[in-house]
Amino acid sequence: MGRGPSIEGRKNAEDARRGKIFTKIIREISVAARSGGGDPGGNPRLRTAIDKALSANMTKDTIERAIKKATGELEGVNYEEIRYEGYAPGGVAVIVDCLTDNKVRTVSDVRHAFAKFGGNLGTDGSVAFLFKKCGVLSFAPGADEERITEIAIDSGADDVIAYPEDGAIDVLTAPDAFQSVKSGMESAGMTPAIAEITFRAENDIAVAGDTAQAVAKLLAWLDDLDDVQNVYSNAGLPADAYG
Repeated sequence: MGRGPSIEGRKNAEDARRGKIFTKIIREISVAARSGGGDPGGNPRLRTAIDKALSANMTKDTIERAIKKATGELEGVNYEEIRYEGYAPGGVAVIVDCLTDNKVRTVSDVRHAFAKFGGNLGTDGSVAFLFKKCGVLSFAPGADEERITEIAIDSGADDVIAYPEDGAIDVLTAPDAFQSVKSGMESAGMTPAIAEITFRAENDIAVAGDTAQAVAKLLAWLDDLDDVQNVYSNAGLPADAYG
C-alpha cells in the first residue's frame, strides 16, 4: 500500500502555493501603486490589492515595502501589464492577465500552454467582448439572502445572484462602485468571503468529457505560471473536470 505525502512534504507544497499567491499579490500592489500612487485612500485599485493581501495574511511590513518599491522609495522591479486572449478546446474563450518584467518569456509560456492543451492564442480583442468587467462580492452558503439583497441595493449594487444548488450568493457592482458597495456591506455586518474586481462571462459554454478535462488542465496550467495574475474563461465545467 502506497504512503501519502509526508507532513514535511505537505508543508513544503503549502508554502510553495502560499509563496506563489504572495508573489501575485505583491505584483498587483506594485503596479497599482506605480500607476495610481501609494495612498490607498485615493487609489481604489491599490485599496483592493491591499485588502486581498491582508485576507491572505500578508504582513503590513511586506505590503508597505511593495508600495515603497513601486513609488521609488526603495529599489524594485518594474512590471508591465499584458493581456492575452485565446481559445481553449471546445471553443471556450480565455483571457489571461499578466504582470511581467520579461514580455518575451511571458508570451512564450502562455503560447506554449495553449498549444500543449489543444487551444490557440488569439489577437487582442478576439474574446474580450464575451466578458464584462465588474466587482463581485461572494458570500458563503448559509448567508442571509434577503438581508444581503437589501443592503446591496441600498449600497448601489447592480445585481444579486443566489445559487440554489449550494446557497452561495454573489453581489455584482460596477467597477467604480465596488469599494462603496463593499464598505456598505461590511458596515452592515455582511463581510464577503471573497471581494474582487473581475471579468465575468456573459454566457458560459458547457463542455464535458475529455474536452472538459483539457480545458481544466489548460486553465490550471496558465494560473500556475509565475507571470500570470488572473485567468478568466467562459467554460461551464462539470464537477469532475479537475479529477
